[in-house]
Amino acid sequence: MLEMRYSPLMTDLYELTMLAGYFEKNMHLKPAVFDLFFRKNPFHGGYAIFGGLQTALNYLAGLRFSDADLAYLDSLGLFNQPFLDYLRGFSFRAQISAPPEGTVVFGGEPLVTVEGHLAEVQLVETALLNIINFQTLIATKAARVRLAADPGQVIEFGLRRAHGPDGGLHGARAAYIGGARGTSNTWAGQAFGIPVKGTHAHSWIMSFADELSAFRAYADCFPAHCILLVDTYDTLQSGIPNAITVGRELRAKGHELLGIRLDSGDLAYLSKASRQMLDAAGLSQVKIVASSDLDETIIESIRSEGGCIDIYGVGTKLATGSGPGGCSLGGVYKLVRFDGQPKLKVTSDLAKATLPDRKRLLRVVDADGQFHMDIICRQQDAVAPGDRVYDPANPARSKIVPQGVSLLEIRQPVMDHGRLLLEAESLDIMADRCADQLQRLPKGTLRLANPHIYKVAISSRLLELRKRLMEQYLGQVD
Repeated sequence: MLEMRYSPLMTDLYELTMLAGYFEKNMHLKPAVFDLFFRKNPFHGGYAIFGGLQTALNYLAGLRFSDADLAYLDSLGLFNQPFLDYLRGFSFRAQISAPPEGTVVFGGEPLVTVEGHLAEVQLVETALLNIINFQTLIATKAARVRLAADPGQVIEFGLRRAHGPDGGLHGARAAYIGGARGTSNTWAGQAFGIPVKGTHAHSWIMSFADELSAFRAYADCFPAHCILLVDTYDTLQSGIPNAITVGRELRAKGHELLGIRLDSGDLAYLSKASRQMLDAAGLSQVKIVASSDLDETIIESIRSEGGCIDIYGVGTKLATGSGPGGCSLGGVYKLVRFDGQPKLKVTSDLAKATLPDRKRLLRVVDADGQFHMDIICRQQDAVAPGDRVYDPANPARSKIVPQGVSLLEIRQPVMDHGRLLLEAESLDIMADRCADQLQRLPKGTLRLANPHIYKVAISSRLLELRKRLMEQYLGQVD
């Protein structure tokens, strides 16, 4: 796999001014711990799919300031020479814990924990949020689309409307983790080994004297990979009859027409009518591909109306993560421990109060392998069946961890002193993990609308610590 190198200047200016201030006040080497998490599941859904970790780790491992970077910072007139000299020798040497990519995760859970010197763990905030927020959002969108399309396949078609070249590249990566089986993006195919798929545009048809001539020319060029776009003029009166003619001609030459693509109109109706015409012509092997501004809601509607689509090409709404509750993940990066002391962001809204200190993230799994709930506890705490755990937003609500379950660590150390601890996984492994874990969620969690709310609880000792720190900080204000 190829990964581009990101500039160390891919950050907000205030990260660098804070870093310079820490350096000036001799605080830059003090130990600190930050958690990256999001508060609400995207798309008003019941879950999210964690993505972007390997991209983030590659960024961290290669984080260096070049002479050109330092010259630019010097030109801003904000930073003194001792600080710039410090940056010249800077490299990331912190520790990272995170779930594997493709893991099902939920709002409020600490996903990526970064522990090291204050300078280094502060500097990487913006870049980590940029990478993890985007790929987690797109992986989640892809999972929703795939589940809506099942048993049909999903191909990512979003490059031309993605948010820039990097959005197109890493959007295709994240979509594959979430369940897309290919991409139209040949750069993503080269970079990540994702199968590349595609046919031709309407302009191909319009460049020939007539539709049949265009179909024959394309079949002549790509006899073993021929999928024909049939809606340039009239899908049922022209496109499908001409595709049948070319399909028969290909068969006579020892090849088969692979598919036809519908890109406009009533896709449920057109796909059913196309299927009937193809089957009647003895071309039952021909797959029906559909595109045209699809998302999970439209796909669910097509399937509920009996649509006969085998492959969905999903572009804009997948590559941009658009839709109700989408467009951005809203992940945050908060200080939870500094200079040996747990830290807490105090707020009048308890749902937005952070969870202090180093933590573990546990998943309660029953004997059948089904997920029951997740529990966040302090790193040094133990949680066992029979313990009472609490809703972090409303501690008056609590649950008992049931007997006969296992409590599994969701996260693991992935980087230590800037050194990668694990071999990079293939995207297929990540995608398989995603598909497996989605099927192990409680019934109703996968619903597109009004999903079951998966329980995320905190341990009694973490609850006590948060309460004590809140009382301490509010006492200072009084």
